[in-house]
Amino acid sequence: MILEHAILPVVPGREAAFEAAFAEARPIIASMPGFVDLALSRSIETPNEYLLLVHWQRPEDHDPGFRGSPEYARWRELLHGFYDPFPVVEHFREVAAVGPEGSDR
Repeated sequence: MILEHAILPVVPGREAAFEAAFAEARPIIASMPGFVDLALSRSIETPNEYLLLVHWQRPEDHDPGFRGSPEYARWRELLHGFYDPFPVVEHFREVAAVGPEGSDR
C-alpha cells in the first residue's frame, strides 16, 4: 500500500466552496480500482491550505489509473479551479509506525 500526499492551497475566501466541491468529488475517487481510503484535513495555522492523504494499493492505481480515467475529468472540473498554485503530489511507502499504545503497528 502507498500513501499519496498533497498540500492543497485553496484560493483564500473559497474554502467553503472547495469543501462542498470536495464532498461531491469524494465518491469519484472512492470508486476507483485500488483506492483504499482518504482523509482531508484543514490547516489550523493556514486555513486556506488542506492536506489530502489517499491510500492506494499501488502507485499505478493513482497514476496512470485514476489520473488516466474518464472519471478524472469530472474530478478536475470540480476541484482544480480552487488551487493557487497547483499542488505537488507525492507518493510514500511506510517504513515505520507506532500504534496508540506505543507499540509497532
